[in-house]
Amino acid sequence: MTLRTRIYGLLDPESHGHAARQVRTVEVMLILVGISSVSAGTVASLPPGARAVAAFITGIVAVLFFFEYLTRLWVAPENPHLHLVSAGRSRFKWVLSAEGIIDLLAVIPALAMAYGSARLGAESASMFVLVWVLKLATHAPGVGLIARVFHNERSALAAAAALFAIVLFSAATIAHWLEGEHQQEHFGSIPASLWWAVVTLTTTGYGDAVPLSPAGRVLGGVVMLCGISVLALLAGILATGFSAEVRRREFVRIWELVAQVPFFSEVGAIAISDIVDRLRSRSYPAGATVIKKGAAGDSMFFIVSGEVEVFIGERVKKLVDGDFFGEMALLDRKPRSADVVTGTACTMLVLNVADFYQLAGQQPKLISAIEAEAKRRREGDTE
Repeated sequence: MTLRTRIYGLLDPESHGHAARQVRTVEVMLILVGISSVSAGTVASLPPGARAVAAFITGIVAVLFFFEYLTRLWVAPENPHLHLVSAGRSRFKWVLSAEGIIDLLAVIPALAMAYGSARLGAESASMFVLVWVLKLATHAPGVGLIARVFHNERSALAAAAALFAIVLFSAATIAHWLEGEHQQEHFGSIPASLWWAVVTLTTTGYGDAVPLSPAGRVLGGVVMLCGISVLALLAGILATGFSAEVRRREFVRIWELVAQVPFFSEVGAIAISDIVDRLRSRSYPAGATVIKKGAAGDSMFFIVSGEVEVFIGERVKKLVDGDFFGEMALLDRKPRSADVVTGTACTMLVLNVADFYQLAGQQPKLISAIEAEAKRRREGDTE
């Protein structure tokens, strides 16, 4: 694996490795620090010293953005979505992508500081603070997920938006009929009545435009109830879509991890789909305690990648990719009999106790294989 490949793995937004998640966290924090420093620099009452510190932090963040841009440009050929005939064409395609354009605009303050002063850099940053917000949107975890949910639910959202528009214009028209003669400023025309309809339908209620007639107030109450119903419908559509997309992504990710565990290699696709629904992935850094001796046995673990050390009395047993542990406490229904500590950074699949016993009834061959391995380990421990 080349250096460029390893660096791309750290910057890849679709990577689930521990180091990649840490890099994304640091990146998001850096963007938030930059936005905060820009915002602080626009406060007129701030002391000159504090403004200078804010400008300095803004410049540092912008310079870091500049080096990040160069790094992402260098590793662009490793992106499978940009893989073309040559590395140059891949980089050119990335430069013209939405992410590349936003990242380029985000480094303008750094370029301004290179040819001007720190204050010039701060002023440039304040002009392009919205670009930094967009950069946050492109790199923050979950933003792509939300965009996917909107795309998947576009038909239902369009129907809900049409319903919202129908209620909105109907309310504005009726309010114009009922209140237009007495309140020309707020209800003298349908466009003027739309403001009241929007405020009422969203149940915001600023109170700057209020129906005075009894019929108008009844209309206002009905519009409020309609607004609550429409907004609840929108929330339900998004919540359902978000839940479905999260399950789909988790299913695909767990499926890929399951495929890396040799223990599941002889299990059919139908059986694997049943297993995948019950497994959860976890990542552990080196030196983390996964299982503590004497604790309740509530789950078993399959090692996808990494190495763990099992401390059984005075002996230390090492388990590597494809091995599993923690099953004895589930089979014997007893507390944990050993400490398990990660020797390296690990990715594991976890099966909790409730799903273990449900799986025992649905996949007896799989559980039999686990029991056979547990028996072999007991015999090895007693020798």
